[in-house]
Amino acid sequence: MEGPAVWLNGEIVPESAACISPRDHGLLVGDGVFESVRVTAGQAFAVGRHLARLARSAGALGLELPPAGELRQAVSAVLAATGVVEGRLRITATSGPGGFSSARPPAGTTVVVAAEEAAPWSPHVAVITVPWPRNERGATAGVKTISYAENVLALQRAHAAGAGEAIFANTRGELCEGTGTNVFLVLGGRLLTPPLSVGCLAGVTRDLTLEITDATEETVPLGALAEASEAFLTSTTRNVHPISAVDGVPLPACPGPATRAARRAFKELEAENLDP
Repeated sequence: MEGPAVWLNGEIVPESAACISPRDHGLLVGDGVFESVRVTAGQAFAVGRHLARLARSAGALGLELPPAGELRQAVSAVLAATGVVEGRLRITATSGPGGFSSARPPAGTTVVVAAEEAAPWSPHVAVITVPWPRNERGATAGVKTISYAENVLALQRAHAAGAGEAIFANTRGELCEGTGTNVFLVLGGRLLTPPLSVGCLAGVTRDLTLEITDATEETVPLGALAEASEAFLTSTTRNVHPISAVDGVPLPACPGPATRAARRAFKELEAENLDP
């Protein structure tokens, strides 16, 4: 098969021939969920954890997914068809085609698996805080939905300010998360990350970092990030990404000792097991 290929509703097809209805509810109202999976050396990393979170997100929205085994096969088929070596793979599931209203369509789920090469991240990243809060009590709090317009706007604001990521508080003014990242920070010599109760996503890399470091979950105000001695972001494609500055003010260390230790532990984990 020449050119890019995707898995669409059970079969590998050329990307140019992949057809999704203009009435698909993912397109019309953002009714869907997704996972981004890092591809390293041609293999998907932590795919089991990603499929488990996809199932949780789909369950929260009441969406039906293909069996996990079928999705694993789809991941392997896409990587074989595309030849992606270092990049990302995305699994997207929507509630399928229907009408133009918000009512859930009866037709069934649309599922797409696609992959692409991706350039490595910069050695460190500056972040800004944004004035729009995450709603920790919202119906989709902690669910990885495809409704990302708020993240797009926040990231545009960050890029306009010369930063690489935007950080949200929740409605109580507590440090929550980035547009596609979780946040870790060192305060008083302790490595902390916000608990899920603040409304942040249960990131796969966040969970792994909690397991392989001495980090603890603790609620802190948004302003604590600028007071940290060091901090880093975690995400599927970033792994452990040091934060250099917050709202234009450099942090004391980048990367600091806790960040370096977390990066080292994550590399060791990845070398031992690609599906931890």
